[in-house]
Amino acid sequence: MQQTALVPYAHLPQGHRKSHVLTSTVDVSGTAHWLLTERAPQPGSGGVVPFDALVVSVDPGGNVGLTELSAVRARWPHLDRLPDGGFVVAAARARGYEDANQVQVFNVLGRETSSFFVGDAIEHLLADEAGRIWVGHFDENPVGIRCWSATGRLVWTSDDAGIPGLFDCYALNVSGTAAWACPYTDFPLVEIRPDRTNQPVRVWANRVRGSHAVAVHGERVAFYGGYGEERDRLAHGEIIGTSVESTDVGLLTLPDGLAPGRRRVVGRGNRIYVQAEPFTTWGVFDLSS
Repeated sequence: MQQTALVPYAHLPQGHRKSHVLTSTVDVSGTAHWLLTERAPQPGSGGVVPFDALVVSVDPGGNVGLTELSAVRARWPHLDRLPDGGFVVAAARARGYEDANQVQVFNVLGRETSSFFVGDAIEHLLADEAGRIWVGHFDENPVGIRCWSATGRLVWTSDDAGIPGLFDCYALNVSGTAAWACPYTDFPLVEIRPDRTNQPVRVWANRVRGSHAVAVHGERVAFYGGYGEERDRLAHGEIIGTSVESTDVGLLTLPDGLAPGRRRVVGRGNRIYVQAEPFTTWGVFDLSS
């Protein structure tokens, strides 16, 4: 089976590698971010004891930026940067609908400007170029996919959007102001453009099952991941009519040819970013190349 190696992309600077990595991501502009603390968040009587954290950012040119965030409250956080230079941090798990602090928005100085609730069981959280926050949920809270403003206003929801079998948002890709998804149980390829008045949602049937990341370039598609022995699968396809037709199947490896093992994945347009344990380095697969 043909193997495709990730290309090294971004590295956490050596001086920060003794810190505790809470999470990491790559934003819509291609800048990598790490959320760091001195130790893991500590549980308190009302949830998590608020803690200060440091975001280390490395842009595509290798320039490093630091942002200190005050009073973070997420034990298992998701992170992304907003177009104005601020950050959004969200707790993957929430206690209930009374938890108004699940999502925290910080300005460029690291101070919280707003907080709101989006629902339990966050699988993906990605901001777009317009500053909207896309959230995909897993099946313990099968509300599907939603898009929020940075002040907590619901902008778009998959409710009644005609997406078949949407119980778990396995894969979510946000690029520009659009989102692509590949949800469980039917695993269709879904394009979502809330600003498009004519057909804001388009759906293509797809036979590739279990993928946790998707990349799209024109009519070409790549799905990464799968069940069991297909965990490292990289499946290529082409959008033809109402479906995605498979063209090739191989494996995606680390730059050294090894399997990634435990990993994070982020889909952005034609790219899939992969970060393997110990989560200090990002590699990239670019469908356009």
